[in-house]
Amino acid sequence: MYLCKYQLNYLTMLAVIGTYQNGYVKFDRVLSFKNPVKVIITFLEEIETTSDKGLCLSDLLKDYKGSFSDTVVEERRKEL
Repeated sequence: MYLCKYQLNYLTMLAVIGTYQNGYVKFDRVLSFKNPVKVIITFLEEIETTSDKGLCLSDLLKDYKGSFSDTVVEERRKEL
């Protein structure tokens, strides 16, 4: 992409779900690229934590209609 005769490099990201096992990543869908591409791999763990009172965060937020992350960011801004 060119803008005002200067080349601007834009990165796009494609998120693909897969499974890592025994040193290999198996994607849940077939991928095909003409050239080699750089990747970032994030390992996710399914962790269900319960408080001392037996409450899960997902249970506490099940009726929350806003953006939890936006709420946290706004609280942090107020603290500044």
